[in-house]
Amino acid sequence: MTQFSSIDALRAACRDVPPPDRAAAAAVASRQATLTKPPGSLGVLEQVVGWLATWQRRAMPRLDRVEILVFAGNHGVVAQGVSPYPASVTAQMVDNFAARGAAINQLARIAGAALRVVPLSLERPTSDLSQAPAMSETEFLEAVQAGHAAVRPDSDLLCLGEMGIGNTTAAACLAAALHGDGSASPWTGRGTGLDDAGLQRKQAVVAAALDRHAAVLDDPLQAARCLGGRELAALLGATLAAREIGVPVLLDGYVCTASVAPLARLAPGGLAHTWLAHVSAEPGHRLLARGLGLSPLLDLGLRLGEASGAALAVPLLRAALACHAGMASFAEAGVDGCCSRTTP
Repeated sequence: MTQFSSIDALRAACRDVPPPDRAAAAAVASRQATLTKPPGSLGVLEQVVGWLATWQRRAMPRLDRVEILVFAGNHGVVAQGVSPYPASVTAQMVDNFAARGAAINQLARIAGAALRVVPLSLERPTSDLSQAPAMSETEFLEAVQAGHAAVRPDSDLLCLGEMGIGNTTAAACLAAALHGDGSASPWTGRGTGLDDAGLQRKQAVVAAALDRHAAVLDDPLQAARCLGGRELAALLGATLAAREIGVPVLLDGYVCTASVAPLARLAPGGLAHTWLAHVSAEPGHRLLARGLGLSPLLDLGLRLGEASGAALAVPLLRAALACHAGMASFAEAGVDGCCSRTTP
């Protein structure tokens, strides 16, 4: 198992990622051209099959083993009043996941996906990121390592999500640091339901954090350490591991996308093995998706987290693959193709 002894070692791993399997993508395109439909008529459904094949590294992709990983962490910045919920809710929701009482439990069942929840030192919140680095280098690397180790190599598709009261503040900080112009407000939303006064307070906290850590914001991994959280770091580690072992990834909402944004800064195509499942109601998420060049599959106004949007996208991918694998070719069906007759 890969061990990250330092941030420099992690940086090297993020930059040395496997390329796409273009032969697998070509095999999908070749089969698509023979199927009983006008070329390109299934739109994005055709594209996602090619994407699955590319990163599974097989000519005919499959979705037999779909896994949802939800990482949970607590944040010291909650003390600043950036959420209407107390930090204790994080552990309570982890218990709710275990009791199968949360939205993601229902969505995972419908998607035919296995759900695993990984709590990360919930008894030890990160430091208040507006006053100090959220994590030491050791804490950051431990969280990245936990995410990296959690990915199973026999997965066909990985859906990523998170739970952590206060983590949209961390996401806003990281997104603004990597893709903003120094302004906090465009990246900072109401999270779990802040009122106007709460939103202004949250924006001030994000601005203070960006100012405090300005010296490290040119380094994506140091920015993630200072402005993120354990669950965000674990999401980065899991996404890196998936790239290394050939597992395509469905990203969930704002927190998830901000967590993996450093990978795009560290290597060209660093997020090519990911697809954005949905764009959330948090205003910063749409900005971040645009900055990363990610096109969401769904736009449903969700702002729950928990990998809920990623789970909802799984049946869409199953439908795309069913069409690709199950449709007859023009020759098999005895249907004239668009180029099967020559013009006299």
